[in-house]
Amino acid sequence: MEVTAARRWMALGALALAMLTVGLDMTVLNIALPTLANDLHASTAALQWFSTAYTLTLAGVMLPAGALGDRFGRKKFVFGALILFGAASVWCAFASSSGELIVARVLLGVAASVLMSLSMGMIPVLFPDPAERGRATTVWITAVTLGMPLGPIVGGLLLDHFWWGSVFLVNLPTVAIGALAVGLLVPETRSQTRRPIDLVSVLLSAAGLVGVTYGLIRFGDEGWGDGTAWVTFVVGLVLIIGFIAWERTRKHALVDLGLFGNRGFRMGTFFQLINAFAMFGLFFTIPLYFQSVLGVDSLGSGLRMLPMIGGLLVATNFLEGLRDKIGLKWTLVIGFAALAIGLGLGALTGVETSYGFVAAWMVVVGLGIGIVLPSSMALAVGALTPERAGAGSALLSALRQAAGTTGVAVLGTVLSTRYHSELGTLNREPISDGVGSGAAYADSLGDTSMLHHVQSAFVSGMDLLMIVCAGIAVVGLILSAVATKGRTTESEVPLPESETVPVA
Repeated sequence: MEVTAARRWMALGALALAMLTVGLDMTVLNIALPTLANDLHASTAALQWFSTAYTLTLAGVMLPAGALGDRFGRKKFVFGALILFGAASVWCAFASSSGELIVARVLLGVAASVLMSLSMGMIPVLFPDPAERGRATTVWITAVTLGMPLGPIVGGLLLDHFWWGSVFLVNLPTVAIGALAVGLLVPETRSQTRRPIDLVSVLLSAAGLVGVTYGLIRFGDEGWGDGTAWVTFVVGLVLIIGFIAWERTRKHALVDLGLFGNRGFRMGTFFQLINAFAMFGLFFTIPLYFQSVLGVDSLGSGLRMLPMIGGLLVATNFLEGLRDKIGLKWTLVIGFAALAIGLGLGALTGVETSYGFVAAWMVVVGLGIGIVLPSSMALAVGALTPERAGAGSALLSALRQAAGTTGVAVLGTVLSTRYHSELGTLNREPISDGVGSGAAYADSLGDTSMLHHVQSAFVSGMDLLMIVCAGIAVVGLILSAVATKGRTTESEVPLPESETVPVA
């Protein structure tokens, strides 16, 4: 099938719409948890597993999904994943028990994992020209990023008018459009070399990533003293080390470790990781501030994220022109500088700070994210040949997901430690459980002094978290200035289309 320019961009638009839904699904469930607790009689453990089942599956399936798509055909896997995502969404919406919902969320995670790895892997295939590939990558990563802050907004609007299952049924229109577009517009391609799938590699990578991810989730929930978290994390880490050692002995590896020998992929991946580390931590913290300090509901919290979304959209709209004028290096420098400045201003936030000031620094942070994410992604994706697009994209997605989970765990611990320290004599249950519990307890007593103390302790922890994130952005700024070339991309040579076999 000959793919015209119009078909390529239409296909990308459909994939981006589907990825917006995947990003949205990462956060939309959070707002429905209180309702689920009542309607499904879900325990606290079940509520945690509604989110954890999705995250763990996402981590464990990405690498084999990329390799399978390269071997058997990317189009059929993406198409199948869209159908599975739609079917699992319907099952989630009409689940009648906690167990059913958890199983359905696992299937949703499988589909999302395939979509994240292989839809990005289609970009080098659909857009062999480096300039077009950069623009396409910007569209893709912007769609994924926008979905996360939009989740609470969409979820809140739906729950105001419909039952909790509607937060899953909202996936169906975009899934249908995506499946139709992929079926009609995207050519089937696979790697020229029919690499065998090594079961040992699949099991080691999946178990290792699941172990590390679950350990990090436990650290975030239970703290760094949790024994189960340490055992799971260490076992997962050992399995990943074993996986890397095993891969080095294989002629046809599941993961092409040689990609890290490419400067563009190595630096682009590193910039992605430090950005994801800070961004996920920020997305975890800001809604807590809005709800427990500003006193708004989940929908109001989501709406107050709009300045960040606005900044992100403005940045991505002008990104191509900026990269063409000043080059990739200085684009990244400006992006990381905006992140550092925005986060530094965020560290000045206090309990009495007006929302206007918060909105202002959120716009700056959004600008930084909108510059850094697409630019670093384009740098990494630009190093992928169509031959190994699926496996390379899966590796990048898995690492980014792991960095985000690590960010939530580490930065959440930074916030929690400062929060408990600032509580002083109030550091007791239920106040010590978190700012949400502390604020609710103070409200129930009508003790405004206690409430202010709890809120001040949380904001102090949030400010420290912002300082850490700003420091990470400064590291990114320095590295982008000294270790990135000034050209628009690290590789200006179009990739040979012959490396990918079109399938009739």
